Amino acid sequence: MSTASDARFWDRTSRRYAKGAIADPAGYERTLERTRALLLPDDRVLELGCGTGTTAFRLAGDVRDYLATDISTEMIAIARERYAPDLMPHLAFRTTVAETLAVERAQYDVVLGFNYLHLVRDLSGTLGTIHALLASRGLFITKTPCVGDMNPLIRLVLLPAMRAIGLAPYAGTFGVAELSRQMTVAGFDILATESHATKDNENRPYIVARKR
Repeated sequence: MSTASDARFWDRTSRRYAKGAIADPAGYERTLERTRALLLPDDRVLELGCGTGTTAFRLAGDVRDYLATDISTEMIAIARERYAPDLMPHLAFRTTVAETLAVERAQYDVVLGFNYLHLVRDLSGTLGTIHALLASRGLFITKTPCVGDMNPLIRLVLLPAMRAIGLAPYAGTFGVAELSRQMTVAGFDILATESHATKDNENRPYIVARKR
């Protein structure tokens, strides 16, 4: 399995993903509201793992520039179908990964990664890349499942079985303590760790961190 196979998985499932409902709409709205309050009108924002662009379209109107990216060409194609450039000229969609942007020496005031970090294969490397992508004192805002804090049957039985038959992508199994530790090691100061779930404790912490 590789990054290329991850991209193929999301390409293959993109149309079904696009039709799916948000599991916790109230929690999602809370996340949007909290994030919007952290954004400044002159910010340059990068979203990693944007999927079909729903969050990008909701937040891009509050900032100067917003680049929404995903590993999946098909996800980005759906995002472009939904949100034409003339609707919001400063919102752009691109099929790429953080490492490519870092090589291009791009810099952003805010990097967003929602439902993203648990899908990367090199967590520490990705956090280091995000750190490099941020301007001085920039913010990294993430909300991602911490599989290591979930029922062990999910981590040890269900996910491996689903991956084996092609029904799930790669997923890291860190918990919130390990994620926080790695973010600190990568050069971030964690400003807030919150739960936005309204149905139950879903082990999907919302974390706001600042580049040191």
